[in-house]
Formats: sequence, C-alpha cells, structure tokens
Amino acid sequence: MAENSSSNQEAREFALQRIYVKDVSFETPSSPAIFTEEWKPESNLNLNSGVSRLADDTYEVVLTVTVTTKVGDRTAFLVEVQQAGVFHVKGFPENEMGAMMGAYCPNILFPYAREVVSDLVSKGSFPQLLLTPVNFDALYAQHMQEQQARQGAGEGTASH
Repeated sequence: MAENSSSNQEAREFALQRIYVKDVSFETPSSPAIFTEEWKPESNLNLNSGVSRLADDTYEVVLTVTVTTKVGDRTAFLVEVQQAGVFHVKGFPENEMGAMMGAYCPNILFPYAREVVSDLVSKGSFPQLLLTPVNFDALYAQHMQEQQARQGAGEGTASH
C-alpha cells in the first residue's frame, strides 16, 4: 500500500541553482556633514519579495531589503539590495508552493542580502550594521492572514 501511494505522488525536488545580487543602491544624502553629528541612529527595515517563473519548474525569487537610517531628521544613509536566487522546485503541491516561494526561498537569500548591506554601510564609512535574523515563516503567515481578512472584508459590506 505504501508503494502505491508513493508512486502516485511525484518526487519532490528542490535545488538552488544560483544566488546573485540583482540590484544594489547606496545613498548618503547628508554626507559629509552627517559624520560630524553625534551618532544616535534610527533605522527602518523594509522587506519585500517577488517571484517570477522562468520555466516549468524553475523560479527566480527576489528579496528586496531596504534600510533607511536617520540621525535626527537627516538621512544618514539609504541602502537597497535586491538579492535574487534561481530555484528548481518540482513535485510540491500547490498549497505548499506559496510558502516555498514566500518564506523558504527568502530565508535562504536573506543572509546574502544581510552581508551586502553590512559591506555597503561599512564602505560608506558608517559603523557596522548587522541586520537581525528574520522569521520569514511568521511574516508569510501574517501576510496570508491579512490577505484572507481583506478578501473576507471585500465579500461583506465595504466600510472604509
């Protein structure tokens, strides 16, 4: 019986084919004056991801990491990194593909993006910036809950 159920399911395959920096931007709009100010930064982290199908079982996942750091009301630096990966994903049920593309793949890409951000900030002559680890599973679950709530609100009476 076990043989029969396994033969009905396609074998699952997951392979990372390539990781690369797709786009990078680093701006220091208040330099060099910002270097003379007392360094009490406030940073804002924004994460976003997107998926493109390249072939039947091949996908590009792009994780965009944007960090804006201010001292007072002046922007010290703004860094944006698009860290991308090409993934071969086959045999996963449709209900698992969203989590694969929205959480699992970004989790693989984040350490690479984190390193690029840290390097750029250091090369900009600012103190090292180490981004804390991110729980992409929790972010994906939150995104799905918000999406379901929006769909539920859209089906009921609209109140804005």
